[in-house]
Amino acid sequence: MNAFVIDAFEFCRHKERRQGEIAVADSARLAGECADKSAVLSWMIEGGTSGLGFSQLTLSVSGSVSLLCQRCLTPCTFDIASESILILAKDDAHADEIEAMQDDDTIDVIVGSKALDLVALIEDEALLAMPLSAKHEVCPDVAALDALNGVKKSSPFDVLKRLS
Repeated sequence: MNAFVIDAFEFCRHKERRQGEIAVADSARLAGECADKSAVLSWMIEGGTSGLGFSQLTLSVSGSVSLLCQRCLTPCTFDIASESILILAKDDAHADEIEAMQDDDTIDVIVGSKALDLVALIEDEALLAMPLSAKHEVCPDVAALDALNGVKKSSPFDVLKRLS
């Protein structure tokens, strides 16, 4: 997928808004985490200014992806519904200053640029929203596993007892 690049500071200054969709298959990092590559995520990004006067992006990512359940190793559906507020800093030192001023831990500070890759930003947001270890609430093949656990295996010592 071609990168979708914006001048982040101008985008915020003009209070622009863009939205679209990104296919999981077009994103190497997302595709590597998903069991099924056919999912599509919707996104929306809006520029503006924070209460402290800094350039700010509001990013929303939503959609359903198929992840591999770590219990039963079958696909499970995970719904992504993430929204982040990102304050833009000019450089790392400026980002540290802004972080020190912030009272809100839900707002992240990133280094903005005149060539900000929105695809990478959307992909990061989706990856951060996914669980580290995906699991079904109740795995679909639990009955088969329970049946196997219920079968009493004979001990090798029981076999020896029967020989005497």
